[in-house]
Amino acid sequence: MFDFINVPLGWVLRFIADIFNNNFAMAVFVFTLLINILFIPLTIKSQKSSVQQLRLKPKLDELKKKYGDDRQKISQETSKLYQEEKVSMSGGCLPMIIRLVIMMSIYTLILSPLTYMANIDEAAVVSDKINAVISEELEDADDARKAEINKIIKWDTGRPELTLVNLIRSDDPEGTVKKLYTECGKEKEYSKIEKDLQTVIKRDQNEETQIDYDFFGIDLTGTPDFDWNIFEAFRLNWILPILAFLSQILSSILSMKMQKKTNPDAPSMSGMLLMMPVISLFIGFSLPGGVTFYWACSSLIGGLLQVAVQYYYGPHKLLAKMRGKELTKQSDFEAGQISKLSSDE
Repeated sequence: MFDFINVPLGWVLRFIADIFNNNFAMAVFVFTLLINILFIPLTIKSQKSSVQQLRLKPKLDELKKKYGDDRQKISQETSKLYQEEKVSMSGGCLPMIIRLVIMMSIYTLILSPLTYMANIDEAAVVSDKINAVISEELEDADDARKAEINKIIKWDTGRPELTLVNLIRSDDPEGTVKKLYTECGKEKEYSKIEKDLQTVIKRDQNEETQIDYDFFGIDLTGTPDFDWNIFEAFRLNWILPILAFLSQILSSILSMKMQKKTNPDAPSMSGMLLMMPVISLFIGFSLPGGVTFYWACSSLIGGLLQVAVQYYYGPHKLLAKMRGKELTKQSDFEAGQISKLSSDE
């Protein structure tokens, strides 16, 4: 549905991965860094929009005092004021919308790396068909039958292509899939995907183009399933949700500080901002490592760049510049009026 975004972004990720020896983690990190750098102008624009609204706050307060409970009149006069001052009421929304679209696309790319990064069109067909067979078989199966299927093939019906990555890199991927279809009484169905499966395996096993999903020993295609028996069940990929949590905590703290500087009178959103990292920590244990790794990179890089933008384009600096320009303009106007009166005399 969003291939017009996913395909070019997948090509960019692939291009970056090629530079770093086909490493998926480095591709995601560098891609996230580049995206955040490209977003700097939009971030500055959003910052300026927030400061413009802060600059207009005294005038907006006057409108509220003047028109009291007449909300319709206040709304009309507010819109008029924004138009006169050439300030956009939605100036800060565009960066958020673009970031959301990019995030959704990255999520798709990470779930379907064979299709969008390795450009193996057959991968989507094969993964979907295997997924359909397993889903149908498990629908009314008892625990014993589910255990039998799991012994034949370890498969996550929610992320078929990521599971296919691990399958085609196992010792006998064709034999495993064929055995699954035979056990499910679908031998004839296997013949329909056999050629495509062989193509996917052959193209993925090309050492020059094979994507490396390893991140310091962590498989980014796996899911860091949580277990309350922390010490005995600890897995290395648990580090990823924790890293995402810590990076979002940093980003939230920076956001709160910026909010206070931009609008000291605004209601505190600290509870909500601190809740998001906690939510991401829990969600991170149910998502593929690649997705959680992207969250961590995005929050960390975004937070650090936010500090840089804040330093050079902080609300107080922007507001001082704006008011300086207003005073200069007013001063020039008054000087012109005085000069005009002097010449008339």
